[in-house]
Amino acid sequence: MMEHNQKSLRKQVAIYEKSNARASIWQLINTLIPFFSLWILAYQSLSISYLLTIGITVLAAGFLVRTFIIFHDCCHHSFFKNRKANMILGTITGILTVFPYHQWQHDHSVHHATSSNLDKRGTGDIWVLTVDEYLAASTWEKFKYRLYRNPIVMFGLGPIYVFLLKNRFNRKGARFNERMNTYITNAGIAGLAAILCLTIGWEAFLLVQAPIFLISGSLGIWLFYVQHTFEDSYFEEDQHWEYVKAAVEGSSFYKLPKILQWLTGNIGYHHVHHLSPRVPNYKLEEAHNNTLPLQNVPTITLATSLTSLKFRLWDEKEKKFIGFKEIKVLVKKQKEFLRPEKA
Repeated sequence: MMEHNQKSLRKQVAIYEKSNARASIWQLINTLIPFFSLWILAYQSLSISYLLTIGITVLAAGFLVRTFIIFHDCCHHSFFKNRKANMILGTITGILTVFPYHQWQHDHSVHHATSSNLDKRGTGDIWVLTVDEYLAASTWEKFKYRLYRNPIVMFGLGPIYVFLLKNRFNRKGARFNERMNTYITNAGIAGLAAILCLTIGWEAFLLVQAPIFLISGSLGIWLFYVQHTFEDSYFEEDQHWEYVKAAVEGSSFYKLPKILQWLTGNIGYHHVHHLSPRVPNYKLEEAHNNTLPLQNVPTITLATSLTSLKFRLWDEKEKKFIGFKEIKVLVKKQKEFLRPEKA
């Protein structure tokens, strides 16, 4: 992609960057009111059937994912024009989604600036090893990587570790405002949980909140995973890395059914979001539909996205993801190549 084409593409999308206060407020209303209503309904259903409660918590989890998208937009200063308004709302929605606003904003900004850059991995992204790195890794490192990439660990235990534990601590080198925001978020989470436990009892609180947290957390990690782990993705070393290519080719267009697209705040248009993070979530679809070069980006569906589970390592030579089964073949060939030398 030539440099002038990249500038032209960013310019075409930039016209959608202005937020609309009315649209933002309406999204707050149609997200938070249903979420709180479903939470109360789930609690009331405990006296009827826990299966019914689980069904309601699944819906509530969907609205919590949508709440996270609002938090996410606040971190990019794209939900409101006023930065302070974004910070205040971001902190409040961060308490609901158990994410500290300033800390996640920092890590996520690094993710946007380094996404698909092989020389700048490690902050705000999914752990990805190249084939050569995996082959050169120690047995212990390979075990840790395989454990990390196991779907049960990544999508089951992952939300518990990252959201409940890791998010509670400040990163090394965090500034005063960031540290204070983390403390405020932690206090808000603890205070809200305490109020609910004292009001309805800790058992009822956990029976309702635990499934909402686990389901929404797993969905959140899944969305982030498939948006950067898909066939024909893009990864390059720093000297060859290009921002627009990383956005358009290294971030997927996750074409979801309309109801799921709505619940996930259009985040399936991830290529548009990475191209221009200041575009509010409710304008991502419009930006995609009205920008011709974006019509040919990598597209995945619910069905095809499941194949991403087999993608484990990035093959720098073939420019594609491969699985652990394929790496066994490479290891076997490597051993056959080295055997004559040992003889």
